[in-house]
Amino acid sequence: MVEPKEILDWTYEQKCLKAVESLKKNGFTAVYCKTRKEAIDYILDQAKEASTIGFGGSMTLVELNVTEALTEMGKELLNHNAPNLSPEEKMAIRRRQLTCDLFLTSTNALTITGCLVNVDGTGNRAASMFFGPRKVIIIAGRNKIVGSIEEGLNRIKTYAAPANARRLNLSTPCADTGFCSGCNSPARICRITTILEKKPLLTDIHVLVVNEYLGF
Repeated sequence: MVEPKEILDWTYEQKCLKAVESLKKNGFTAVYCKTRKEAIDYILDQAKEASTIGFGGSMTLVELNVTEALTEMGKELLNHNAPNLSPEEKMAIRRRQLTCDLFLTSTNALTITGCLVNVDGTGNRAASMFFGPRKVIIIAGRNKIVGSIEEGLNRIKTYAAPANARRLNLSTPCADTGFCSGCNSPARICRITTILEKKPLLTDIHVLVVNEYLGF
C-alpha cells in the first residue's frame, strides 16, 4: 500500500516539474530540487564565483540557513536584517544589494505557467530580482505554487502578507486578525506588486523549485 506522504510528495513533484518546465519556456534557468539540501548545495556552488551576496527578506532563506556556510567561504554578506543595524546602515545595505554579485531571495508565489508574483513594502527585494545583481537565485518551496497570477495575488493577500506582518511585529490590521482588509496603515507592506512573466533581458535568474514546504 502506498503511504499518503508518498502520494502527496508525488503530486507536488508533478507540480514542481511542470513549473520548472514553464519557467524554462519563459527564459529562466530553472532547477527542480527534490529536497532543501539539493537547493542549499546549488546555492553554495553558484556562490563560489561571487564576492558579495545580497539577501532579500525571506523566511525561506532563514530556513535554508546558508549564511554560516557562505561566511566560511569568505563571502561578504549583505543582509539588511542582520541584528543591531541602524536605519541608515539598513538602507546602505539595501542599496548595495542592487549591485551585488549574487542576490538570494524567495518569491511570494510561482504560477504553474512559470510566472513569479511578488508584493513588497519597500521594493528592494523585488527590484533586486530583475535588474542590478550579476546573478539572482530565487527559491520557491512547493507551497508557493499556484494555478494563475490571480491565485498568486490571492495567496499573498490571504496568507503570505498577514504571516509576514505578524513575523515583523507590524501595526497592521492583518497582523492582528490574520485577514487582509485592504488597509491604509502606515505600516502596510502591500505597496509594490511585480509579476515576472518572462526572464528580464539583462538578468541571469535561476529559480529553484523545491519539493518541500519553505517559507510563507
